[in-house]
Amino acid sequence: MDKLEKPLETWREELSDEQFQVCRLGATERPFSGQYNETKTPGIYHCACCDAPLFDSHAKFDSSCGWPSYFQPVSDTAIASVDDFSHGMHRIEVKCARCDAHLGHVFPDGPAPTGLRYCINSVSLNHKPREA
Repeated sequence: MDKLEKPLETWREELSDEQFQVCRLGATERPFSGQYNETKTPGIYHCACCDAPLFDSHAKFDSSCGWPSYFQPVSDTAIASVDDFSHGMHRIEVKCARCDAHLGHVFPDGPAPTGLRYCINSVSLNHKPREA
């Protein structure tokens, strides 16, 4: 996958204020406020910045954490993981592998088959329903 790089000012012009804060500056949307938290429509969730496919609705589950949660990405190369030591703790940040957009974090308390919970900001995603 080819990397997509743009100056921060270009991202600021292309994204909404909330998307820019979350995707480019690493902010977090308020829990239970995101448009995809309770979405059950089959489809693929793409990066809001570069349109790369990231998560399939088949991997989505209700974690009751306030953000859309998935037990795996669409492929091993769709996302990148980075150590995050902010807020006085160690977490694993999840980014889009193509454009480095901040998506959320991954935790080791998810369901089978992976045991992982990718806790993702809705604003960093675009859902594309599966065609019937």
